[in-house]
Amino acid sequence: MTSSATTATEAQLLFEVTEGIATVTLNRPGQFNALSRALIDDLQSTLDRVAPDPGIRVVVLAARGRGFCSGHDLKEIRAMTDVEDVEALFARCSRMMLTLTRLPQPVIAKVHGLATAAGCQLVATCDLAVASTAATFATPGVNIGAFCATPSVALGRAVGRKHAMEMLLTGEAIGAERAREIGLVNRAVAPDALDAEVETLARLIATKSPSAIASGKQVFYRQLEMRLSEAYALAGHAIACDFFGADGKEGVDAFLGKRAAHWKDRSQP
Repeated sequence: MTSSATTATEAQLLFEVTEGIATVTLNRPGQFNALSRALIDDLQSTLDRVAPDPGIRVVVLAARGRGFCSGHDLKEIRAMTDVEDVEALFARCSRMMLTLTRLPQPVIAKVHGLATAAGCQLVATCDLAVASTAATFATPGVNIGAFCATPSVALGRAVGRKHAMEMLLTGEAIGAERAREIGLVNRAVAPDALDAEVETLARLIATKSPSAIASGKQVFYRQLEMRLSEAYALAGHAIACDFFGADGKEGVDAFLGKRAAHWKDRSQP
């Protein structure tokens, strides 16, 4: 199945679904896909539509043009007249970032070019990230007098604290290989291999049990904020429920019977 976004969003956000993989593409190439209020709102509404769709197994977040995402639209911010307006904009963006984390489907960032400030935050927020070796990453807010505070929330949870602070305090860019070394991205590949690498990874994940993926993603992020004993209690309950769910029973039977499993989608009881 292939579908496209509504006419209202086609200019800045593209959307298609092919064989269970949804590709959401930022499409403000002339602005390096800067996150304007309108683009944030379109991303939010798109993710809200994706979340309950049982036909979508994986989401790929991509972009057109030379850059992946340069962060917030500074012209838009500079035109605002008070702190409350800017704070409201960042609250909208934070809600969209949280939606990515809470989405039942895994999200893969496909990073072909620069990802700075909130663009780097997007990469850090996605569950997985594959980058072209031509990509660069930075949190350069200190260079313009505004520390990348909101990007630091995602960055500090994706990479080690000292790696995050080095990026935040210096504002210096790092390459894809360094991003892979510190855990900001999973893989760094040649530019002409990026499409195939992301497709292979997405297709592999799409073969897994959608119910196990959805519950597992939820548990993973929840347990990170818990004490160790609470985390194990949450995880123990979740995996026990998985084994007694339809996919858990089917998966064990398939393993023991040495056959391929036939998963139910999330719309089935």
